Amino acid sequence: MLTHISISQYTIVDTLDMEFRGGMTVITGETGAGKSIMLDALGLCLGDRADPKAVRSGSDRAEITAGFDISRNPQAAAWLRTRDLHRGDECLLRRVVTSEGRSRAYINGSASTVQDCAALGELLIDIHSQHAHQSLLRKPVQRDMLDNFAGHTVLARSVEQTASEWLRGRRELALLTSSRDEQSARAQLLAYQVEELETLGLQEGELEALERDQTLLANAEEILQGAHQALELCEEQAGGTRHALQLIRGATGASKAADNARDLLESATIQLEEARSEIQRYIDSVEIDPERLAEVEKRLEQIHDIARKHRIKPQLLPEFQTGLQEELAGLTHGSQHIEELQEGLAGLEQRYRTDAATLGKQRARAAKSLVSKATAVLKTLAMGDCRFEIALAKRDSSDPHPQGAEDVEFLISTNPGAAPQPLGKIASGGELSRISLAIQVVTASSGTLPSMVFDEVDVGIGGAVAEVVGRLLRSLAQDTQVLCVTHLAQVASQGHQHLQVSKTSDKTAAWARMTPLAGDERTREIARMLGGVRITEQSLAHAREMLADAAQA
Repeated sequence: MLTHISISQYTIVDTLDMEFRGGMTVITGETGAGKSIMLDALGLCLGDRADPKAVRSGSDRAEITAGFDISRNPQAAAWLRTRDLHRGDECLLRRVVTSEGRSRAYINGSASTVQDCAALGELLIDIHSQHAHQSLLRKPVQRDMLDNFAGHTVLARSVEQTASEWLRGRRELALLTSSRDEQSARAQLLAYQVEELETLGLQEGELEALERDQTLLANAEEILQGAHQALELCEEQAGGTRHALQLIRGATGASKAADNARDLLESATIQLEEARSEIQRYIDSVEIDPERLAEVEKRLEQIHDIARKHRIKPQLLPEFQTGLQEELAGLTHGSQHIEELQEGLAGLEQRYRTDAATLGKQRARAAKSLVSKATAVLKTLAMGDCRFEIALAKRDSSDPHPQGAEDVEFLISTNPGAAPQPLGKIASGGELSRISLAIQVVTASSGTLPSMVFDEVDVGIGGAVAEVVGRLLRSLAQDTQVLCVTHLAQVASQGHQHLQVSKTSDKTAAWARMTPLAGDERTREIARMLGGVRITEQSLAHAREMLADAAQA
């Protein structure tokens, strides 16, 4: 479960450190105080996209750290062990976002990717946003909720992977079989081109060596002439430096300048002698060979002609030849590959049929259970006449489909006698909010995650229904940690832990703070939520009564 969170320089938060307990934690505050800031910051640790604008004005970076107790979460512990990130019963997720837009993520102190943080986050906590009722209108979301409720997500992923592999194989097979004539012609052309390149036999580094030889052979006379002149100059300069050295030796010991001059002349004499020797060796290595020059130029011409033919640079010919050979080998074995593909597709299809049939049966059983439990919750939310169904319609095509053999859709009827229809066509905003909450509570209670967050999922409800919602969330907190951002006193009074978000500001900046409430402070916050700005004795009494009822329950 979530044990603590630390936020620094994020939006209107300067620094915030908060610890959490099990049970139900409610977060309240005035509108605009920043109740959802903590959840947004937590989302960054769980892999949400970073926005540099979220860095507090005047700061160069924002930093968020979230700690989780994984002592009773074997899936998260196993995930960490496979990546050598396990550090005991505590797991720390940290995210740093700079004002320039750079972002870094860490898991237990080790640098990690945002994708890894998101994958681990799915094993740590489940977040239900205030807009969940809108996403519930999408059939993929409905299918995922049913699969999560049934606990067969591993089987669903296996079906998806098998179908995807089958579809890719079928596309490849269709491409191969539809272009056999083209492939045959292509193979003949490739065979000719490969033979031509093999006959050329260009070796690695040969082109560079030929170009160096051509330059040397073509300019041999000019090079030798210049080298001989350089040799003569070195000999003349060496004689001059030797004569100067004889002249300066008489002044040895007379002054430091004379000694330095002598040392430099000795060094110059030695260097000129060495240079003369190197030039002589160079002269000896250069020869005038017209026949060799003709051979080199002919070889270079062959190489450049073939390179122009294929419209590539000459130095790329070896790499180009390898590519042609690989393509030719692929086409040569095309028929064998087609047979292998056909066998592979048959195996994939058989595996899909078996797994998809099992998945369909499990979905049917899970749909009945989900409908029954959600209907019971809807009755407590003043929707007793609501008729909820989950339709599992067989797909028109029998080909493997990544989402299984049936299409999943949630249907609803809010009036007696009316046929159930898709959610978006029937339910109003308030009804949809309550339907979404009922389904989320049921699916969450059947989940295995140790922590769940509800971000104002109670929007659009009030009165007695709000009280029921609060009791539902408190009941859910018996088995899992529940964090709930709410604006309803009926929900807030049901919390085991109460946190209040407040905002202060001056002419230059604003600050958000989160404060644990207990005793009279909590009573006043509940009263504020009941009665608005003016807190009366009547609202305080009502708040005490609500808190007492929740504690007694």
